Amino acid sequence: MTLNNTRKKYLRTLGHKLDPVVTVAGKGLTEAVLAEIDRALNDHELIKVKLAVGDREVKKAVIEEICAKMHADQVQVIGHILLLHRAAKKPDPKLSNLLR
Repeated sequence: MTLNNTRKKYLRTLGHKLDPVVTVAGKGLTEAVLAEIDRALNDHELIKVKLAVGDREVKKAVIEEICAKMHADQVQVIGHILLLHRAAKKPDPKLSNLLR
């Protein structure tokens, strides 16, 4: 699902106050990191991921891999912070960053 500009702008305003919930470090995308991103997207729908990886090309490849494997949309990238969105099938109003 691709996001239109209006929806991206809305998600960016919601994501501004969020803190990163997952950090991708030097070992890259391990199964544990992918599982944690998947869990966080299921719970919160909109999350920030901190990318502590190498240069721009490596960071871009990691972002593309995360989006492809998680079936998530990249909302924004600022520096080393990635804002991801994936709509939940049954969102929990107590956990979802979109329903609060």
